[in-house]
Amino acid sequence: MEATYPSAPGDTLVFENDRVRVWSMTLEPGGMFDFHQHHYDHVILWPDSGQAVGQDLGDPNWGISLAVELGFVLFQTVGTAEPLNPHRIRNVGDKAVTHYIIELISERSPSGTHLPRETNGRETFLDENSGG
Repeated sequence: MEATYPSAPGDTLVFENDRVRVWSMTLEPGGMFDFHQHHYDHVILWPDSGQAVGQDLGDPNWGISLAVELGFVLFQTVGTAEPLNPHRIRNVGDKAVTHYIIELISERSPSGTHLPRETNGRETFLDENSGG
């Protein structure tokens, strides 16, 4: 039997209607949000600066390192073929951080596969696989 991972990309559901679902994720210093998958195209908004590392399932290392500035935005096209690879995130900064994940649940993704992430440039990614 194949393992399944939670599709909730945050710890608190903030808002939901028939078009969007908005989650928040708050991580204390050193705090981690365990493995989960994204099933929908989505926008991630960090209203405050922060630092985090991410780990894809199967990667022995925390291969993604991210430092964000105030107002960082990321858009991810997940596509229709399959959800993103399960991954987890850990706050490596010295203050609690909250970011928001806005899932586009009402419309079918325009892509068959996931596409590279798009950002507003208010970040520094130091990772091995920049495809998302």
